[in-house]
Amino acid sequence: MSNWVILFGIGILGIIAGLMALFNPFGASLVVTAIAGWSFLILGILQIFEGLRAQGWSGKMWSILMGVIAVFLGVNLLGEPLKGMLVLTTLVGIMFLASGLFKLIIGLRIENPQLKWAVMFSGIISAFLGFMVLSNLPQSAATMLGVLLAVELLSNGVSMIALALARKDGAMTDA
Repeated sequence: MSNWVILFGIGILGIIAGLMALFNPFGASLVVTAIAGWSFLILGILQIFEGLRAQGWSGKMWSILMGVIAVFLGVNLLGEPLKGMLVLTTLVGIMFLASGLFKLIIGLRIENPQLKWAVMFSGIISAFLGFMVLSNLPQSAATMLGVLLAVELLSNGVSMIALALARKDGAMTDA
């Protein structure tokens, strides 16, 4: 089986997973929350073990403290997934808003008119998305993470299929 077929299959799976997330955004939001919870839990445990092995009291203390905080976050996300969805959605909204404001500030400093308006337009979109998410809490928490996951899976699926077809046609070789 050639490399392009594998990429094409991954792309199809990405699109299928994206559509499933889009058709059930609440379930996908729960999955995102569970993944975040398990990630914090596992990384926190690893951080604690690394802290126990660290040299010097200061490095040991900070590493263990950060690990304990991560474990605490992971356990809370897994134990209270609905509250976790609310917290994660709030963070996503704040991130979009901050990203949008940052892009607007940067856009004002760019001299090239085409680039300036592209960056500023992107900033307006990001800030608007952040405002939409934050102004619709807690209702947006039930679906926002799932919709974002769906969009990410769909866009990755489409790009994998495009990459696979480019490799099939010989327009792109393995690097």
